[in-house]
Amino acid sequence: MSLGSMLRYAERNIEKSIILVSYTSMAGIIFVEVIRRFFFNEQAPWSTTIPIYLFLWLTWMGASYNTLRRSHLRFTEVRERMPYQGQFLCLILDAVCWFVMGAIVIYYSVEQVYISYDNFAIVQGTDDVMQWWFYMATPLAWGLILIRVAQNLRQDIDDFRNGRSLTTQAPLFD
Repeated sequence: MSLGSMLRYAERNIEKSIILVSYTSMAGIIFVEVIRRFFFNEQAPWSTTIPIYLFLWLTWMGASYNTLRRSHLRFTEVRERMPYQGQFLCLILDAVCWFVMGAIVIYYSVEQVYISYDNFAIVQGTDDVMQWWFYMATPLAWGLILIRVAQNLRQDIDDFRNGRSLTTQAPLFD
């Protein structure tokens, strides 16, 4: 397997991998700690906070994955009834809105990460797990969302120039 194919595989599956690790970790922590609480009357003090922070990674990577699949925040019923040029203009407008929103989210979430980092904010119930590790999910995932939007836009422009039908609806299965 060449380096290029490995990078393409990683690029296409990064969100799925992070979602799987986050979800499995959350479910595992919750399952084990519920058992410990009910059968042994003990519980790790961090067991209620870490899953909440892992949920940040899960949700933002899920948003990025659905952006890649073109199933996140779409109005397909209206667009499919529009003329070809109208569909394309709506796709351009989508990309512009995504880029504006992404810039705003990244700007303010990086500020939040920096404040958490600068104040040495520690996850409740732990001694050395930093909150900013989890808060990094927002700017990193939004950066990935914007990469996915750019990839989709490039495909849309190519399809429009070549007269191919525009992708207005996400595939049902991967």
